[in-house]
Amino acid sequence: MRPIRLALPATALLLCALSAPAARAAPPASGEWTAAPASGGGTRAAGADGRPSFYLEGAPGTVLEDTVSLSNPSDAPLTLGLRGAAAYNTPHGDFAVRETPDPWIVLAAPEVRIPPHTRADVPFAVTVPPGAQPGDHPAALVASANGRVVGIRLQLRVSGPMLSALTVESVRVDKDHGLIRYALVNRGNTALTPRLAVRAEGVFGRVLARPARHVPVELLPGQRVELTEPWPHPPALDRVTVRLDVDADGGARSTAKASAAFVPWGAVAGAGCVLLGGAATALRLVRRRRRRPAGSAGPGEVAVAERELAQTGARQ
Repeated sequence: MRPIRLALPATALLLCALSAPAARAAPPASGEWTAAPASGGGTRAAGADGRPSFYLEGAPGTVLEDTVSLSNPSDAPLTLGLRGAAAYNTPHGDFAVRETPDPWIVLAAPEVRIPPHTRADVPFAVTVPPGAQPGDHPAALVASANGRVVGIRLQLRVSGPMLSALTVESVRVDKDHGLIRYALVNRGNTALTPRLAVRAEGVFGRVLARPARHVPVELLPGQRVELTEPWPHPPALDRVTVRLDVDADGGARSTAKASAAFVPWGAVAGAGCVLLGGAATALRLVRRRRRRPAGSAGPGEVAVAERELAQTGARQ
C-alpha cells in the first residue's frame, strides 16, 4: 500500500481539498478540518465537480485501492482517527454505518497527525474475498476528531450478475394519524431508489390518486425499512381499498393493498342516542298499559262514566 503523503502549505492544494464535498455530511464551518476522496482515484471517472464519494468495482479475490484526502486549515496540529465501516439502513430508511470496522477495508494508518495548514493523503485498500457475492456492498470511510465525525460514502460493487428486486409489504391505514404505513424490502443485490404511486378506491369511486414519485430513501441490498405516506383528508364515510405500486431501476416492481372503513362515529353515536331514547320511551308506555288490571279504567274513562250516570238519573 502507498505511504501517507503530506502536502505542506500550498494555497491551491488547500483550497482544492476544502472544496471537495464530504458525502452525507454538512458543509464544514470555516477553519474546520475536511475529509474527501482524493482526485484521480477510484474505478469510475470523476465528473467536473470532483468525486462526492468513492466508487470501486472488482471481481471476487481482487484488491482495490483509493485515497482519502484530509486537510487541517487550523493553526494547531490535528489528530484524525480513520476507519472503514459497512453501511445499512435504519428502520426508517436513513443511511448509517456499523460501529465495528469493516474487515474488507484496510487503511494505511488508523490515526493520522496532520500539522497546521497541511493536507494529508491517506491510501486505503479494499480486499474483496474470493467467495464474495456479486452486487453492491455499501460502506463508508469514517473520520473523527475533536468530537466531530465525517462519513464518506464508499460504493463498492462486486462484479457478477446484478439483480434488482423489491417488495412492498405490511400496508395499513393509520386513521388516527392520517397516514398510510408500509414497508419496503430490497430482495436483490443492488442499491435501489424506489418510486411510489398511491391509489385508493371507495364505494363511490376513486378518492386518492398520486402519480409515481421517488421515495427519499436509498434502499440497500437485504434491507427493510418502515415508511409512511401522508393522507390527512380521507373520506368521511366510505370503505376504501388502498393500493401501493412501487418500482425501481432494473425492472424491480411490487404491488400491495389494504382495506379500511371510514365511519363518522360521532354522528353515528348521536343518532344512536336519539333512537335509543325514542325506543325507551315507547317501551315504558307499552309496559304501563300492560300493568293495568282487567276491567279498570283510567281517570278519563271514570269521568265519562260518572257524567253518563248523572244524565240517566235526571231523565228518570
